[in-house]
Amino acid sequence: MTGFDSFVSVCRRIESISGSIEITGVVSGLLRSVDDDELAIVARFIMGEVFPRWTGLELGVGPNLLYMAIAKAAGIKVSQVKDLVRDLGDVGEAARAALVNKTEVSFSSFFGGKSSISIGEVYSRFLDIARFSGKGSQSAKVRTLQYLFSSVSPDEAVYISRLALEELRIGVGEGIVRDAIAEAFGVDKELVERGYMLTNDLGMVACTAKRGGEAGLRGLGIRVGRPVKMMLAQVVESSEAAVSALGCVAVEWKFDGARIQVHKDGDRVILYSRRLENVTDSLPDIVGRVRSRVVAREAILDGEVVAIGADGKPMAFQQLLRRFRRKHGVEGILGKIPLTLNLFDIMYMDGRSLIDLPLRERRRFLTGAVREGEGLLLAKETITSDPHVIDSVYADALEAGHEGVMLKNPLSVYTPGKRGRNWLKLKPIMENLDLVVVGGEWGKGRRAHLIGSYVLACIDPESRELLQIGRVGTGMSDEDLKDLTEVFRELIVSEEGRDLSFEPKIIFEVAYEEIQKSSNYSSGYALRFPRLVRVRYDKSLDDADTIDRVESLYLRQRR
Repeated sequence: MTGFDSFVSVCRRIESISGSIEITGVVSGLLRSVDDDELAIVARFIMGEVFPRWTGLELGVGPNLLYMAIAKAAGIKVSQVKDLVRDLGDVGEAARAALVNKTEVSFSSFFGGKSSISIGEVYSRFLDIARFSGKGSQSAKVRTLQYLFSSVSPDEAVYISRLALEELRIGVGEGIVRDAIAEAFGVDKELVERGYMLTNDLGMVACTAKRGGEAGLRGLGIRVGRPVKMMLAQVVESSEAAVSALGCVAVEWKFDGARIQVHKDGDRVILYSRRLENVTDSLPDIVGRVRSRVVAREAILDGEVVAIGADGKPMAFQQLLRRFRRKHGVEGILGKIPLTLNLFDIMYMDGRSLIDLPLRERRRFLTGAVREGEGLLLAKETITSDPHVIDSVYADALEAGHEGVMLKNPLSVYTPGKRGRNWLKLKPIMENLDLVVVGGEWGKGRRAHLIGSYVLACIDPESRELLQIGRVGTGMSDEDLKDLTEVFRELIVSEEGRDLSFEPKIIFEVAYEEIQKSSNYSSGYALRFPRLVRVRYDKSLDDADTIDRVESLYLRQRR
């Protein structure tokens, strides 16, 4: 078994270097050095992930619960932990400072500060935390975290804290781990990438590369019950540009809903969100329709769920997200927010992977796999090379309350996780930005108990640094502010006067009038008149817009 202190040493070394090539080499060495049964764990831990998202396992540890565990382990008050977080700006460093001064001599410190706990045991304790439920679960989580903090050195406590919040903050993302796996086990980088797109688990990919090499990686495939990264689209400026790029296109409405991936194995149905989170329990009506109307015995389907109002048009996206977020009392909300599932692709059917077939053939399989009916439809498809026909479908989509149109190459294979030129999306400009909420500010007067504005950031794709681009405080009613305050209260990392810092977990979709150059924010840009369109609970940090896209939009508006 590999000691957790070895993992911590690598993390500290990574924090001291900046070049991605050197970091990749360090991660590669770590992957080679750990025991086989800990390889998958380490491949996820180094990215700040404890479990693959699609498993449905969640630690359910917020800052306040973590502060309680640190306080108990250190023998101090929770308020003192909060003071340390505020002063040091990081819960990990606060844990180190609290525990370095603890009066109780732990088992690990008795043996010269060396860790007495393995990577596997840390994972096992995290697994316990994820499985605690019901009455007394919060106390059980605190006790388990307290045990971890009491079993490690102050330096190790830094990374226990960060992993508990699944935010390691050392700049290692999927790309670096992918390259590190290829380097560590002498396999082709593209095969590692393909394996990851099909399995959504770099831990599994790392183990396969080590044990089976390139032949093993080629053998990885899709299966029901394990979500596939969804194929993505690039923006196109006009129907003429789409025809110029693709020639003949398959035109579909771009629905104003939430992307969903449907897995069916007999009567067993699992639904995954765009973030590949299991949302089956929140959408029992969709589950029922899939059972009765998807006639294929096994299938993996791609589609969009739309909340339909009394006028036949899409309801506000926030209403739809109420359905996705509801875990209890779901039956009471079914009639208030009725859903329709629009299916537009199929990746797997009755034991056969279809992703390497062209779209036009996949569409035939889709038609044969589904029996349409109320609440479950196939997206209407128009094949054309005429920009005027595209514009007509586009106008119909906007009139119906949807976002625009998708323009797809009929000969394209399904490329999981790729944003290529085979799928294009045509929407009204200026295009909204998906930005990470990194901070906020308490309101004034009657809104003093509410968070009144939010600090937004885009991502540097190389360093993974969050670059601030502005604040948003409009587009929200008092009811919205109340709901958002409840959400973000659990994500507060530090507080200084009225200013707040949050864990970067939530994405805001933001509209604006213009992107301007600005030295006031670390991105070098600012949004003029930003307005919250919707909270994208269906998106993760990986889906946030990059500084490259901000720069591209800035240049486009200057033409």
